[in-house]
Amino acid sequence: MRTGVWLVGARGSVATTSIVGALALRAGLTAPTGCVTELPAVGGPALPAFSDLVFGGHDVVATPLAKRAEALAAAGVLPARLVAALPEELAAVEQELRPAPTEGSQADRAAAMVRDLTEFRDRHRLARVVVINVAATEPAPEPHPAHADPAALRVALTGPEEVLPPSSLYGYAAVTAGCPYVDFTPSTGLRLPGLGALAEQHRVPYAGHDGKTGETLLKSVLAPMFAMRNLQVRSWSGVNLLGGGDGATLADPAANAAKVRSKQRVLGETLGYLPQGDTRIDYVEELGDFKTAWDLITFAGFLGTGMRLEFTWHGCDSALAAPLVLDLARLTAAAHAAGRTGPLTELAFFFKDPLGEGTHSLADQWTRLCEFARGLHSGGTR
Repeated sequence: MRTGVWLVGARGSVATTSIVGALALRAGLTAPTGCVTELPAVGGPALPAFSDLVFGGHDVVATPLAKRAEALAAAGVLPARLVAALPEELAAVEQELRPAPTEGSQADRAAAMVRDLTEFRDRHRLARVVVINVAATEPAPEPHPAHADPAALRVALTGPEEVLPPSSLYGYAAVTAGCPYVDFTPSTGLRLPGLGALAEQHRVPYAGHDGKTGETLLKSVLAPMFAMRNLQVRSWSGVNLLGGGDGATLADPAANAAKVRSKQRVLGETLGYLPQGDTRIDYVEELGDFKTAWDLITFAGFLGTGMRLEFTWHGCDSALAAPLVLDLARLTAAAHAAGRTGPLTELAFFFKDPLGEGTHSLADQWTRLCEFARGLHSGGTR
């Protein structure tokens, strides 16, 4: 099942790491460490193989993919031996990257995106193309009347106004082209009612939002523990320090606020209340593609005895995110092949701020994911 993976932000750190990782897996140069779809409970015949994945994408910058990979190797994100072993493969992917459309109305730009997607699909004779947004986090958009209705949206996009934020315009183009869409960022994507309705009209599935790779991953494990042991969390405060392009983007207050909202949702929905404290995200250029999170949790036990827990998480953002991007491409493609449409709520395991109602407990999300995978491999659509 030859499957296209079209990356929005294709020259960024997460996309480059995903591409190099997939090429290395295809060549047998590395192990699938971190790939959930390689675990027995999730993997199976319904998923496209790594060798079936064909990469393309859009970006607003033109730095050659090989140069981006070399820079990430120099920063300790990618093994230099892998980058050195894959020059022809990286050059082939480079030929499939396109400049992000910037001219004309939003309708014109969406039409250009659709052309790029359909030409990519036809050129490689792909069964389907999964579009995955790994671009920079954007601020929440201002409400617009056209956000509620596909027909009104189609008309509004032809005017001079910026009706949709970039993530949503890509979502619009993806579903119009018949492509499943995954938003790995906290950006709006297909959350707007009119875009969800459009995805249903075109019978494509979609998933998101905001890949769960660090501090929030730990929150989704620890918060259920406090709830199940009936321990009262009095405060939960976190400081996140990160560099790289994501950190620079989050230095913008509006983008920072969107990210913080995504990170905090797990506590309120798991505990049933919001403890004191907040999450802060600071840009530290020196950290590059690495990030550090420090959390302080105060809680009360029997008779109100006060206690505390602290943890520190230090990780490489791109190396944590890339295998999940590959997992989501494989699972979403399989869901599309099985006839699934609309939000893939069973993929909540991968996201900080997942679509639909449901638990934020990682253990419960894992159970749902395994049931979903079993349904795909048995030929069901669940």
